[in-house]
Amino acid sequence: MIPQMSRITRVLFENRSVATFELDACVDAEPGQFLMVWLPGEGEKPISIMDPDPLTITVARVGPFSTALHQRQVGDAVGWRGPFGRPFTVDGRHLLLVAGGYGAAPLHFLARRACDAGISTTLALGARTGDDLILVDRFRAIGCTTVLATDRGDVGYQGFVTDAILPDLAQFDRVAACGPEAMLYAVARMCWDAGVPAEVSLERYMKCGFGICGQCAMGDKLVCKDGPVFDIEELRHNRDFARFTRTATGRRVSL
Repeated sequence: MIPQMSRITRVLFENRSVATFELDACVDAEPGQFLMVWLPGEGEKPISIMDPDPLTITVARVGPFSTALHQRQVGDAVGWRGPFGRPFTVDGRHLLLVAGGYGAAPLHFLARRACDAGISTTLALGARTGDDLILVDRFRAIGCTTVLATDRGDVGYQGFVTDAILPDLAQFDRVAACGPEAMLYAVARMCWDAGVPAEVSLERYMKCGFGICGQCAMGDKLVCKDGPVFDIEELRHNRDFARFTRTATGRRVSL
């Protein structure tokens, strides 16, 4: 699949290391799906869709590719192909979204769909500091209730976001989560124990985006094709979930 080229129409820096890019494009996608984003001379990386119309992505600066993207300005061209992957389920009456750091971005798309469908939606967002809590105003603007947690306690609950939501977990009939895998495992364990259906969005190194190269293998699953969104029941006995990942060379290493 040849990348489609689009121009950047807006850049918004959410904090010192996270930026949101709006493109002059729209995409027919579902919440939780991702694009393979391409920069000439830099290669391509999988990036979740924050909003399909206009096409919007939120990217943390963590390596050479994302650093190069952060240097792009309005009017610059970005290539993309997709969407790929299995999306979140949009149903239930009371939906809890659990996000860690920039894991809030793909959940914004889900929140919009859920709120539009009349589903009562709560975002529980955790981060190291208040400055790392991104997109909060956007979630509130579409009708979400928010629960915030920070490691330092400078904003909201002091401690893990999973601890902040545990007392109220039973009031929700579905959970969706995106963030660090240790947090996702904690969410899965909570939901297994409480009997609450849940889905989590996982991240792995990807090259093709549609299940050919096998680079994103996680046990018997391919994250790009079988995921990136998984029902937690699919992961209950997965030997790699929250334990192992793969490097760019395909080597299996501990998380």
